[in-house]
Amino acid sequence: MTLVASTRAELASALAGTRSAGGRVALVPTMGALHAGHASLIDTARRSVGPDDAVVVSIFVNPLQFGPGEDLDRYPRTLDADVELCARHGAGLVFAPSAEEVYPGGDPQVTVEPGPLGSVLEGATRPGHFRGVLTVVAKLFGLARPDVAVFGEKDYQQLVLVRRMAVDLCTGVHVLGARTVREDSGLALSSRNRYLDDPQTRTAALLYRALQAGAGAADAGPAAVLGAARGVLGGDPEVRLDYLALTSPELGPPPACGEARLLVAARVGTTRLIDNVAVDVPA
Repeated sequence: MTLVASTRAELASALAGTRSAGGRVALVPTMGALHAGHASLIDTARRSVGPDDAVVVSIFVNPLQFGPGEDLDRYPRTLDADVELCARHGAGLVFAPSAEEVYPGGDPQVTVEPGPLGSVLEGATRPGHFRGVLTVVAKLFGLARPDVAVFGEKDYQQLVLVRRMAVDLCTGVHVLGARTVREDSGLALSSRNRYLDDPQTRTAALLYRALQAGAGAADAGPAAVLGAARGVLGGDPEVRLDYLALTSPELGPPPACGEARLLVAARVGTTRLIDNVAVDVPA
């Protein structure tokens, strides 16, 4: 049975038994509208702790990370179905607070500044986004006090920044990354995919094909990676590119050789999608 806590007090009470027994807590922060990608995060969390330890899934559509004109009001909310999915994958506790519970008194006066990495890629397109992400994650870390937290690699920049925050702020939380789950077409699973109609869904699969093409051209060097990816995306006017970037694994300048990351963001119709893959640039 999966328990739903909606207040800080209920969350603390639900975790008290685990803590008093010396157990561990794994946290999966989400905004709900859960799908198979989220299920894989919960599975990763379940494997990261013992069978008698706690796995907590937070479900909170965080207003602080949405900018003007973004989809806060229409972001899908499916709590009953989400709780059922959590139960099937071994999460014994769902924390589903209101905005007032997370931000009593309105927007917080103290927030978490993401630093230089918060203003590039997603941060350049969505100013203030990562300040909102890191602030709510810091709150969730404080409320749940997890030993482990699991984030998906699809939101790669978010994963890098949360890891950096966990280290820099000495949270003691071990941040795990889980591989991206994809549809048969290669399209990365996302709660926003439900905004796409059938033709747009087929078009959106070009993002992964472009990333694959880029990774496949790595033998010819970093410039060839970007050129091959752009060659795939440039052929469809329905894909409006926000950025395509090759970086180091920590989102710095791309290496001349070795491990790298290829990231893309684009709009298909009115839906904005992101994706990324690892790239190995040979010496």
